[in-house]
Amino acid sequence: MAPTPKAPLHRRVYAELAAGIADGRFPRGSQLPTERDLCREFAVSRVTLRKALAALASAGVIEAFQGRGTFVSTPRLAEPPNALMSFSRLAELGGLTATASVLVKLTRVATIEEGERFRIAPGSMLFELERRRLLDDLPVAITRSIVPLAYAPHLPDLDWTSASLYDELASAGCAPVRSDYTVEAQAADHRLALVLDLAFGAPVLIAASSSYSLDDRLIEQSRLVYRGDRYRFRATLTAQAGEVNAYAPPPIV
Repeated sequence: MAPTPKAPLHRRVYAELAAGIADGRFPRGSQLPTERDLCREFAVSRVTLRKALAALASAGVIEAFQGRGTFVSTPRLAEPPNALMSFSRLAELGGLTATASVLVKLTRVATIEEGERFRIAPGSMLFELERRRLLDDLPVAITRSIVPLAYAPHLPDLDWTSASLYDELASAGCAPVRSDYTVEAQAADHRLALVLDLAFGAPVLIAASSSYSLDDRLIEQSRLVYRGDRYRFRATLTAQAGEVNAYAPPPIV
């Protein structure tokens, strides 16, 4: 019987690095050793190592950043285009486990501005909830939501380390069906850096959301702060009819 040919060296390095990532030797988000150290560890040339690293990057297992090094990829939350979903549902679709730690949970009187915004009577109570959101135990976002308590009086009694706000609003008969959503990039201040395990000044994406029920009531306002390296926002952009006509190519005659 002819001997089985050995796998190419770069495939062996690929397999061993992938195994090291899977078993936690190289934790998610951690930086890999330098190319020199990896070449020494696997007794291969830099060309061979780079082939293995390129294959791992193509598979989404690692990410290389110029001037910073190569890092093990972390879970990333990606919003489907034009879809309104809870954080928990998005995580579930991505095969990830969503958990949370509660930073703020309180009921309080609405300010005059909040009363006008929610169209509720002066002195009405609000439920305010701020959580650190995690995917597979890695911090991804901080979410802060405000809901008129009358819409879902049971909210203060729930375990918010696992409960979904959208699911609870739906169970109370006021499911969010649309949301006005804006996103902007900022640098993390000291508090955000501490809570999200970031360097001070690292990029974050800050989203403001106003969610409405089927009868067009404003039922929830939120501020969401995402780690820039663990969140991806997608949208479908459609040109207006006038714009399409303005830029249409001339007919072929």
